[in-house]
Amino acid sequence: MKEFDLFVIGAGSGGVRASRLAAALGKTVAVAEQEYLGGTCVNVGCVPKKLFYYGSHLRDDIALADGFGWDLKAEGFSWQRLRDNKDREIERLNQIYKDLLENSGVVLLEGGATFIDNQTVTVNGTSYRAKNILIASGSSPYVPDFPGCEHVITSRDVFYLESLPDKITVVGGGYIAVEFAGIFNGLGVETELVYRGDLFLRGFDNEVREVVAEEMVKKGVSIRFNTTINRIEPLDGMHKKVTESDGSERVVREVLYATGRRPYTDHLCLENTAVKLAENGAITVSDCFQTNVPSIYAIGDVIDRIQLTPVALCEADVLINHLFGDGSKLMDYDVIPTAVFSNPNIGTVGLSEEESKAQFKNVDVYRSRFSPMKHSLSGGHEKTFMKMVVDRDTDKVLGLHMVGDDAGEIVQGMAVAIKAGATKSIFDSTIGIHPTAAEEFVTMRKPS
Repeated sequence: MKEFDLFVIGAGSGGVRASRLAAALGKTVAVAEQEYLGGTCVNVGCVPKKLFYYGSHLRDDIALADGFGWDLKAEGFSWQRLRDNKDREIERLNQIYKDLLENSGVVLLEGGATFIDNQTVTVNGTSYRAKNILIASGSSPYVPDFPGCEHVITSRDVFYLESLPDKITVVGGGYIAVEFAGIFNGLGVETELVYRGDLFLRGFDNEVREVVAEEMVKKGVSIRFNTTINRIEPLDGMHKKVTESDGSERVVREVLYATGRRPYTDHLCLENTAVKLAENGAITVSDCFQTNVPSIYAIGDVIDRIQLTPVALCEADVLINHLFGDGSKLMDYDVIPTAVFSNPNIGTVGLSEEESKAQFKNVDVYRSRFSPMKHSLSGGHEKTFMKMVVDRDTDKVLGLHMVGDDAGEIVQGMAVAIKAGATKSIFDSTIGIHPTAAEEFVTMRKPS
């Protein structure tokens, strides 16, 4: 039986990173992947979603061009061309991931791995033994059970639709739902967003949530809060009748459910091990990502801590340092920046106003909302919103938030300062780059 120092289940971002790091240290490594290299992010997540976002945003850019002297017209949009171009790019990335693994000396096994015992797995009928086994199998979309749930699509299906729907209902209130509502609306689809709560993007700063909702409605998205779907009925083989909790009905081409993701552990035969799972199927791990079974580890979405690609990469670094290094690295989940590629974008790092006021006695809030410079000629009506939360007693910046063009790009740079413990006085003493939207973060002088 072939034996490895490390056997990795899942060739997503975290699994590939851990595999390559271990192989670079001279360890024998195998990785098993049953679907596609690069995992959710590369294939049916952040990468293709961002490409679709770019495509959806061009309609706005064309509409705004007239104010700058360009006589442009959007003569038409080809969904098939966008989809197929995206497919070619993903295939290119898949090959890059394959080359990275093979060039690192990692044995790549194409197939699903299942556990035989705490140190043995099987792939395509062949058994492999390992001193350490890493589960990096990711997560999968969750759709609740209700009448007609078999007629919905998920974020995995969106990237391969044969044609662009004329009308769509998007259900959910997280990143994925808000992003795809903006994408479909930008591509000219009549879009409705349905969410069961009072306001979407739970966990984000409340003002940020409110501003995004307002701007999305201005762009034409119909948003229905405190609403759920009671049932879905197929009509003519193409359209579906959606009945909502208030009794209203809507006929659409597609219903996209983006109601969360669940750790992907059902297929692993973990019952053949002693690994403990949380109620939602997440694998329980220690600070060094070890399960209750000494030979089995887990990172990424499957442990359900923070489901972000850069987080999985960092977890892989910490794990490999623990297994084959000096064990000095620790995972720091504080002050993790993130972006939502909604329309408009969100960029955020640190605490929200609500979190800050719950943890600190004296909090100052600085905010600014303005029309970007380009709209002085374009005639556009989108507003940019910026917000900074400061601990008055120490002058330390606790959180920084933005809604507007390139928010993710801008906040990434600001995140370095926040992580380093920058104070408001440091921001105030920093000279801005003029004229930019980002300079507003170093010119906000009076708390609101």
